[in-house]
Amino acid sequence: MTDSGTLATTLAPSGTPRRSHRIVDVMRAALEHVGTTGGLSWKRYLYRDNAFAFSWHFHPEVELTLITAGTGTRYAGDSIEPYDPGQLTLLGAGVPHAFVSATTGHNEAVVIHFRPEFLGPGLFDAPEFASIGALLTAAGRGLELPASEPMMRRLVELTERTGADGTLGLLGILADLADGEPGRPLASAGHHASERPANRRRMDDVFGFLHDRYGEPIALGDVAEVAHLSPAAFSRFFRRATGRTFTAYLTELRVGAACRLLAESDRAVADIAATCGFGNLSNFNRRFRELKTMTPREYRARFD
Repeated sequence: MTDSGTLATTLAPSGTPRRSHRIVDVMRAALEHVGTTGGLSWKRYLYRDNAFAFSWHFHPEVELTLITAGTGTRYAGDSIEPYDPGQLTLLGAGVPHAFVSATTGHNEAVVIHFRPEFLGPGLFDAPEFASIGALLTAAGRGLELPASEPMMRRLVELTERTGADGTLGLLGILADLADGEPGRPLASAGHHASERPANRRRMDDVFGFLHDRYGEPIALGDVAEVAHLSPAAFSRFFRRATGRTFTAYLTELRVGAACRLLAESDRAVADIAATCGFGNLSNFNRRFRELKTMTPREYRARFD
């Protein structure tokens, strides 16, 4: 996530979401220049906008994002999950990600960016900061961290702090997060951002295409064309890059979208299944239960 002053943003005005109908018209992860806040060697801000648009990107900074208003979908590596107010996400340097709001209206997030060496190399190897170093290492897969009400207030207040006071506040927050309950990894253990630019571009194109088209029928050949590979070669490539099959990933993406609709609307389950790309209700119910260990109706009941 970057603020609206940069060339490419995750949380950016989007208006009405656009759906591409051309296979070659896909999103590509951008390497973003984040910069710093005046008077600080890191960056923090409270971002408010009518909508958070899909912008699949990565950067060399660690990112700590607290959702303070609005709901939507969080993409982190090969993880696709709904987000809600109070959700705290720590993304390690280089983890591709995007936050996409479900609706227009009041959407807001605290966003913090810093490079691991922002106070000098080796700081987080020192004994008193070793727990923070371990936290940042674990964030290489992305982490969802527990956030108490006091922690959320501290993060919001941090957006107004400057100078040494602000930097000490950031270190204090990181230390408390590192010493608190462990975070939940987001991306699968088999997922890693490719070091080869050509492979990274391929995966960025594929993820963008799937995000744009998951509600429609998608053939393996269509996605293979996006990656400029044969279907058989694409299947092997995708499995090596993500640790799962293309079909499994697409199912997870569709179920994640369905979770958001189940939680935020009273639409019929069958209608949600069709909107999210499932050809029939029985298949949707089976796949949903496999991934969420409960039925769609049981999932919805948690939000009543």
